[in-house]
Amino acid sequence: MSTALKAERFAAGRAAMPVVFVLGAIAVAGFEPIGLSLLSPLTLTALFCLLAAAENPRRAALLGFLWGLGHFLAGVSWVYVSLHVYGQMPAPVAALATFAFCAYLALFPALAGSLCARFGAAPPALRAAILLPSFWVLGEWLRSWLLTGFPWLATGYSQTDTPLAGFAPLAGLYGVSLATAISAGLLAAAILARETSRRLACIGAIVIVVSGGAMLRSTAWTVPEGDPLDVALVQGNVPQNLKFDPARYRETLASYARLVESSKAKLIVLPETAIPRLLDSVDPRYLDRLAEHAYAQQGDLLLGAPFRVREGNYYNGVVNLGATATQFYAKRHLVPLGEFVPAEFAWIVALMQMPLSDFSRGGDTQAPMRAAGVKVALTVCYEDAFGEELIAQLPEATVLANLSNVAWFGDSLAPDQHLQISRMRSIETGRPMVRATNTGATAAIDERGRVIARLPPFTEGVLHAKVQPFMGATPYVRLGNAPALAAAALLALAAILFTLARRRAARQSL
Repeated sequence: MSTALKAERFAAGRAAMPVVFVLGAIAVAGFEPIGLSLLSPLTLTALFCLLAAAENPRRAALLGFLWGLGHFLAGVSWVYVSLHVYGQMPAPVAALATFAFCAYLALFPALAGSLCARFGAAPPALRAAILLPSFWVLGEWLRSWLLTGFPWLATGYSQTDTPLAGFAPLAGLYGVSLATAISAGLLAAAILARETSRRLACIGAIVIVVSGGAMLRSTAWTVPEGDPLDVALVQGNVPQNLKFDPARYRETLASYARLVESSKAKLIVLPETAIPRLLDSVDPRYLDRLAEHAYAQQGDLLLGAPFRVREGNYYNGVVNLGATATQFYAKRHLVPLGEFVPAEFAWIVALMQMPLSDFSRGGDTQAPMRAAGVKVALTVCYEDAFGEELIAQLPEATVLANLSNVAWFGDSLAPDQHLQISRMRSIETGRPMVRATNTGATAAIDERGRVIARLPPFTEGVLHAKVQPFMGATPYVRLGNAPALAAAALLALAAILFTLARRRAARQSL
């Protein structure tokens, strides 16, 4: 019995359902903090074998959905922590909401499988090697913007330390996802192929893809600009359940002032909402104290704090204090239900206790912030998961900075997953990234996505690092996601046209 026929019979059986669910969960280990990068393409290979052999679109959709459900329940169930532990949502409701959210995310792998199965006339190897990788990546991109988007655990993130990351400066995260999915699809095609020659051809194609990534990985797309910059990244480690407690307010401010004044760096960065009150309600003498310290170093301090431009219109953002004229950055990509509330979901927020949960959205064309003699491209919290939005501040900016408070998700996978996302942004843009967080992961990343310094999580401290600014524009900075999406769409179109021509030829031969 051929491998393809065995796969078809297994895919049609009940045993396939728990297997793909477990495969999806195992795939999470391909991402940080576990970081077994090879698991991501290997689990995709197994899934693609089953999807390519699925008997109909409905069955393929079910298999894709179960894989996605296992994947997201294992990988992003930390959403429950924010809803129940810190948002005070009743445990059963929080569990149901988390499950519903993961089920929604699982619809995108289901869609990829269903679309592929609709072209059943295509040979299983073609479906595995071309159609599935193309639909998979287009599905990931769709997930990144539909309903404001959630690109967490996109396949490409698992490859930040492999040769395939070389495609990031060329075509971004989705270019890496496409290269990874094609490699997995080619391996699946080799498994499903009957002829040895086809198997060898698939293996050879995998070698070409990986070798191409390795060559691109060694390419320098940007060049140093000026001297290395002394940076201090402050991690306050304020417990999330006390962060907005009025009784803790004075202690929080005193702690941050002490940490700031312990550093002589030219650029000092504090976390998102380090000041847990609207900026105009903070004692001006406190802000002057921080500004004077930064000015004494002939530098600047970037402070995460909510601010308002006028009554009733406030933003989650960043303000600079120090030697440079005051500027503001307003977060543009807000977290649904956490930072803005669609009217139809107001009842959900009523079940939670989340302060400052209805921010206004910042503008799309904000310039990078001048600070400590460099231009800094800013993102707040999970904004840096949207690479095409970040590049709006490039190529002018020479340093990337992310201010976050991932304490909402406790001691979970989220901080390390977020750090891996930041690393991808550095690889895509050829620029260093500095990350200041409340509880972790506070880190400095070089222009190739390597972590050069990091504070232990859930500790109070200041991370000092020398960061080299870089200038220039990678192809991704200039073109965004368009090349990767165009490549995926063209590959899918070519495979579909081939399938239709094959079907037409078969009909004419009857």
